[in-house]
Amino acid sequence: MPPALPYKIAVLVFLENSAGEHLLLLRAKPPNKGVWSPIGGKLEMASGESPFECAVRETREETGLEVATRDLHLFAVIAEKAYEGQSHWLMFLFRCRRPLPGLPPDISEGRFGFFSRGSVDRLEIPETDRTALWPTYDKYRDRFVALRADCQPGRPVIVEVEEITPPPPEKPS
Repeated sequence: MPPALPYKIAVLVFLENSAGEHLLLLRAKPPNKGVWSPIGGKLEMASGESPFECAVRETREETGLEVATRDLHLFAVIAEKAYEGQSHWLMFLFRCRRPLPGLPPDISEGRFGFFSRGSVDRLEIPETDRTALWPTYDKYRDRFVALRADCQPGRPVIVEVEEITPPPPEKPS
């Protein structure tokens, strides 16, 4: 039996400017050091922080944008098994309905850039973002989906849908 890995709970917040470009952070720290990803962070579990509270806090801390929970749409939950062989992650993915007025200043965690959706695919991004997170955003950003991803090193990432709300329309028989 493989050794037990820690389980971490975090949020990612997908933000856009008024032109519809996506804000990404070129991360200066692990995980995902040296690659572009949406902003986010771990829940403060000692205080009982909810995923929505965490998304509000991380948005304020990383971008300076003050948002309320009503500005956020939870569009996905993804359970990542054995991410980078280091830990399991339960990720809550939010889309912010309020546009960012401008590019935030650099922070200790990295520097920001705005990118069209098409250009995101040409950036250095984590493999799970390429195979799971961005396709999930494209397909479900206005709905809700629960996913699980097997991210064990040395294997292709396998993503499975566990639930979609509302369910897709039934095909006529």
